[in-house]
Amino acid sequence: MKLPFKVDLHDKIVAITGAGGVICGEFSRALAACGAKVALLDINFDAVKAGADEIGENAVAVRCDCLNKQSIVAAKKTVEKAFGKVNFLINGAGGNNPRATTDNETTAAEPDRAVKTFFKLEESGIKFVFDLNITTAFLVTQVFAEDMVQTGGNILNISSMNAYRPLTKIPAYSAAKAGVSNFTQWLAVHFAPAGIRVNAIAPGFFVTNQNRALLYNEDGTPTARTGKILAATPMKKFGEISDLLGALLWLADDGASGFVTGAVIPVDGGFSAYSGV
Repeated sequence: MKLPFKVDLHDKIVAITGAGGVICGEFSRALAACGAKVALLDINFDAVKAGADEIGENAVAVRCDCLNKQSIVAAKKTVEKAFGKVNFLINGAGGNNPRATTDNETTAAEPDRAVKTFFKLEESGIKFVFDLNITTAFLVTQVFAEDMVQTGGNILNISSMNAYRPLTKIPAYSAAKAGVSNFTQWLAVHFAPAGIRVNAIAPGFFVTNQNRALLYNEDGTPTARTGKILAATPMKKFGEISDLLGALLWLADDGASGFVTGAVIPVDGGFSAYSGV
């Protein structure tokens, strides 16, 4: 793979949750290309097995349910058996759910009783989205950071543009990602005396398997939502996953970002800076 620059990560043993997804799968490949030993964790074992096989001997695939602490503890033991104690954790598990998504952007556009309004959102869906984004980060950090307290380490969370400004239709996901950013700052303060840095990357808009249907119609034409996104993005394009790698490698390298903690780095083509006028 082509990297924007290369750093020496031969001393890093990395655990990455959500590594079966597009973003964290690419993160796994980039870190391994810089010499890190990488454990790809995901509830979808087939996805991380394919990723680990592609990387080779510096990678191991581990099935992990990040909402189940026993599963996380078991995953940690598997990683330690393969590579040793983890000193770099990436909390990439997360996502949205249709049960927590409204059909329309505002109540003014809801004359039809069949429309899924805010008032029809399922409590189970809201809780699931919060758990998938917040509880996973909490539990995985609780398990993997315990050893880092003795040795120092690095934690990277994946936030979102939703943390800066909530997007229409997805109230739970927006609030949950705001929580991820806040939790990042809390952890940075809490762990600073132990030499553990905690930061986050907040991606803007990227086309992934999870959101492709929201951004493009079946015939490949852009949806109305895509039009709104690009109109509010000064660079007038979606990001490529490779656009995230510079921030990743900078935050991964203790020599380059050793005094950076509690930061949430937007990689968004200017979306978070644009007021619309």
